[in-house]
Amino acid sequence: MALDHDTMITPPIESLLGRVDSKFSLVTLASRRARNINSYFNQLGDGLGHMIPPQVSSVARKPLSIAFEEISEEKIVWTEAPEEPEYDPEAEAQAMADAAEAFGESGDNA
Repeated sequence: MALDHDTMITPPIESLLGRVDSKFSLVTLASRRARNINSYFNQLGDGLGHMIPPQVSSVARKPLSIAFEEISEEKIVWTEAPEEPEYDPEAEAQAMADAAEAFGESGDNA
């Protein structure tokens, strides 16, 4: 019988991974939000007020821990990235030709 015990990360990583589509997405989302939270705390004395404050009441003092709690409580939601357009070699060749032509017309750089 497995006993529930505290993990090194709170909230547990399993619950966080259930909110996003991959580990990379979790790291990206949490780090972006942690950067915003850190900026919020750094600008408090300046009176700027353009940063979004933490969306959870947390005893954690680290921005990344607060970001993980926000993700766990679905205050921050992952939206899937847009699909990449299909590769079109003809369009790339045309873009390269246009760029070469524009560079040649801009003058002699030699």
